[in-house]
Amino acid sequence: MVLSVLKTESDADTRVGLITSRRVGGAVVRNRVRRQMRELVRQSRPLLAHGFWVALIARSGAAGAPFAAIEAEWLRLARRSAILPAACS
Repeated sequence: MVLSVLKTESDADTRVGLITSRRVGGAVVRNRVRRQMRELVRQSRPLLAHGFWVALIARSGAAGAPFAAIEAEWLRLARRSAILPAACS
């Protein structure tokens, strides 16, 4: 996964965009990966910092990865970009 973050001038809620290209797999695989990413963001939404635009881009490895691996990658990237507090799990 790749995480791209842009700080906005307003203090509005963080907006998240999910991107899955055809390189990830067929339509069924892309939709499954997108659902998994959407669930991760939904679970983390109350803890996300405000005032950011976030693009979460799936790579081809996400197609065969278990949900726990995708979740660990999301948490690592979100903490590293400072949109998620380091103390949350």
